Amino acid sequence: MTRIPVSIIIPVLNEAKLLWPFLAHLRERAAGAEIIVTDGGSSDGTIELARDSCNQLIVGEPNRAKQMNAGADAAHGDILWFVHVDAEIPQGCLEEIQRIMHDPKVAGGFFRIRLPRSWVYRFTDSFAHYAGILLRMRCGDHGIFCRRTVFVDVGGFPEVPLMEDVEFFRLLRQRGRVVCSQKRILSNPRRYETVGRVRLTLAYGLIAMLYIFGVPLSKLASLYERICCKAM
Repeated sequence: MTRIPVSIIIPVLNEAKLLWPFLAHLRERAAGAEIIVTDGGSSDGTIELARDSCNQLIVGEPNRAKQMNAGADAAHGDILWFVHVDAEIPQGCLEEIQRIMHDPKVAGGFFRIRLPRSWVYRFTDSFAHYAGILLRMRCGDHGIFCRRTVFVDVGGFPEVPLMEDVEFFRLLRQRGRVVCSQKRILSNPRRYETVGRVRLTLAYGLIAMLYIFGVPLSKLASLYERICCKAM
C-alpha cells in the first residue's frame, strides 16, 4: 500500500506546560509525519518552545478555526490531521489513518475518545460517541483527519465563534464517507476537573441540543462562556 504523506496540525494558545512533551510524544508515535504548530499569540513561552521542536511554526491571532486553516495552508501532506495538544494519540495511529484513507471513497475520519476512569467520564465518553452517531456530529477532540483536496473543496474550517469543528465535520460528510477508527485518543480531563465533571458534561449536552435546534452560534458561544469559562 502506497504511503500517503500526513501533516499534523496543532492549534495552541499558552500551552507551554504541555507542548514540549506532546511534541516528543508525536515524534515517537507518528514518526515521519510533518508537525505544524499554529499559535494564537501565546505569551507564556509556547512560541519559543515550538520554534525548534516542530517542522513549521505559524503565529497568528487567537482563533482556532483561523489557526487550523493557516496550518492547513502551510502543510505539505496529502492528509491533514488536526490534533489537540492535550491528547495522547494511539499506537499505530499513522498506519490506521493510512488504512482508512486507502479507500478513495473516504473523505476523512476520526478516532474515538477515551477519558480516565470515572462513572461521569464513562457516561460522557459513551454519550458523546452514540450521540455523535445519531446527530452526525464530532468535535475536535476526536482528532479529525481528511484529504487535503477535500479540505480545500469545503473551504476549510468555518470561522465561527464556536463549534467550528462540528461545522467542518458536517461539511466533510457531504464529500464522502467519514470513518470512525476504533483506536482511542486519550483526552486530558483538565477542563472537566477545572469546571466540574457533571457541570461540563451537562453543559456540552445542552449546547449540542441547542445547536441541533438551530440556536445561533454566537448565542451558544455566550452560553459556553458563562457556563464553562467563568468557572475556570
